[in-house]
Amino acid sequence: MATKETKNRSELVAEVAAKADTSQTAVNGVLDALFDVLATSAANNVKVTIPGWLAVERTERAARTGRNPQTGETIQIAAGSSVKLTAGSKLKAAVK
Repeated sequence: MATKETKNRSELVAEVAAKADTSQTAVNGVLDALFDVLATSAANNVKVTIPGWLAVERTERAARTGRNPQTGETIQIAAGSSVKLTAGSKLKAAVK
Protein backbone atom coordinates (compact mmCIF):
# COMPACT_ATOMS: atom_id res chain seq x y z
CA MET A 1 0.00 0.00 0.00
CA ALA A 2 1.39 3.39 -0.96
CA THR A 3 1.83 6.08 1.65
CA LYS A 4 -0.72 8.87 1.59
CA GLU A 5 0.40 12.37 0.80
CA THR A 6 -1.38 15.41 2.14
CA LYS A 7 -2.09 18.70 0.46
CA ASN A 8 -2.63 21.76 2.62
CA ARG A 9 -4.76 24.75 1.72
CA SER A 10 -1.94 26.88 0.29
CA GLU A 11 -0.80 24.02 -1.96
CA LEU A 12 -4.39 23.47 -3.10
CA VAL A 13 -4.86 27.18 -3.80
CA ALA A 14 -1.61 27.33 -5.81
CA GLU A 15 -2.59 24.26 -7.90
CA VAL A 16 -6.12 25.52 -8.62
CA ALA A 17 -4.82 28.99 -9.49
CA ALA A 18 -2.34 27.49 -11.97
CA LYS A 19 -4.98 25.24 -13.59
CA ALA A 20 -7.54 28.05 -13.81
CA ASP A 21 -4.95 30.61 -14.91
CA THR A 22 -6.00 33.02 -12.17
CA SER A 23 -4.47 34.52 -9.04
CA GLN A 24 -4.09 32.72 -5.76
CA THR A 25 -5.91 35.63 -4.10
CA ALA A 26 -8.95 35.02 -6.31
CA VAL A 27 -8.93 31.28 -5.57
CA ASN A 28 -8.59 31.98 -1.83
CA GLY A 29 -11.62 34.29 -2.03
CA VAL A 30 -13.67 31.64 -3.82
CA LEU A 31 -12.71 28.98 -1.27
CA ASP A 32 -13.61 31.30 1.62
CA ALA A 33 -17.00 31.99 0.00
CA LEU A 34 -17.58 28.27 -0.68
CA PHE A 35 -16.80 27.31 2.92
CA ASP A 36 -19.05 30.10 4.20
CA VAL A 37 -21.95 28.89 2.03
CA LEU A 38 -21.41 25.27 3.13
CA ALA A 39 -21.30 26.24 6.83
CA THR A 40 -24.36 28.48 6.60
CA SER A 41 -26.30 25.85 4.65
CA ALA A 42 -25.45 23.09 7.15
CA ALA A 43 -26.39 25.37 10.06
CA ASN A 44 -29.77 26.06 8.38
CA ASN A 45 -30.35 22.36 7.58
CA VAL A 46 -30.00 22.89 3.80
CA LYS A 47 -28.37 20.08 1.82
CA VAL A 48 -25.80 21.25 -0.77
CA THR A 49 -25.25 18.93 -3.75
CA ILE A 50 -22.68 19.23 -6.51
CA PRO A 51 -23.89 16.43 -8.82
CA GLY A 52 -21.26 13.81 -9.46
CA TRP A 53 -18.81 15.27 -6.96
CA LEU A 54 -20.17 15.58 -3.44
CA ALA A 55 -23.07 16.33 -1.14
CA VAL A 56 -22.91 18.09 2.24
CA GLU A 57 -25.74 17.82 4.74
CA ARG A 58 -26.50 18.20 8.42
CA THR A 59 -27.39 15.05 10.35
CA GLU A 60 -28.99 14.67 13.77
CA ARG A 61 -27.97 12.20 16.45
CA ALA A 62 -30.54 11.11 19.01
CA ALA A 63 -29.81 11.25 22.73
CA ARG A 64 -28.44 7.96 23.99
CA THR A 65 -27.00 6.16 26.98
CA GLY A 66 -23.26 5.54 27.07
CA ARG A 67 -20.56 4.45 29.48
CA ASN A 68 -17.64 6.32 30.96
CA PRO A 69 -14.70 4.14 29.83
CA GLN A 70 -12.66 4.92 32.96
CA THR A 71 -15.30 4.19 35.59
CA GLY A 72 -17.85 2.07 33.72
CA GLU A 73 -20.53 4.45 34.99
CA THR A 74 -23.64 4.86 32.79
CA ILE A 75 -23.99 8.39 31.41
CA GLN A 76 -26.53 10.21 29.28
CA ILE A 77 -25.18 11.56 25.98
CA ALA A 78 -27.17 14.53 24.71
CA ALA A 79 -28.66 14.72 21.22
CA GLY A 80 -26.46 16.56 18.74
CA SER A 81 -25.83 17.57 15.17
CA SER A 82 -23.06 16.62 12.77
CA VAL A 83 -22.13 17.17 9.12
CA LYS A 84 -22.10 14.37 6.55
CA LEU A 85 -20.03 14.54 3.35
CA THR A 86 -20.94 12.05 0.62
CA ALA A 87 -18.70 11.41 -2.38
CA GLY A 88 -20.40 11.50 -5.78
CA SER A 89 -19.91 9.14 -8.72
CA LYS A 90 -17.20 11.20 -10.46
CA LEU A 91 -15.15 11.49 -7.29
CA LYS A 92 -15.55 7.77 -6.58
CA ALA A 93 -14.54 6.90 -10.15
CA ALA A 94 -11.43 9.09 -9.88
CA VAL A 95 -10.04 7.00 -7.03
CA LYS A 96 -10.61 3.58 -8.58
